[in-house]
Amino acid sequence: MRFNDLGNKELIDLTSGSRLGVLGQTDLEIDEKTGQIISFTIPQYTMFGLRKTEVYSRIDWKQIKKIGDDMIIVETDKG
Repeated sequence: MRFNDLGNKELIDLTSGSRLGVLGQTDLEIDEKTGQIISFTIPQYTMFGLRKTEVYSRIDWKQIKKIGDDMIIVETDKG
């Protein structure tokens, strides 16, 4: 699967059922040697999604449970 195929998928937290963001709005941490994705860094937005704050969430690749047609289900420690 290419990153372009993942770009518009929503990230949903399995633990809380909350929407974490859209994958296209995230930054990726990639292993330079293998080219594999290590984690996603998700910016938090202010009210109404107008502006990014300085707070970020990090989702490790191993936390991904399922990649569907419209969303990616992740399991975080937060509940």
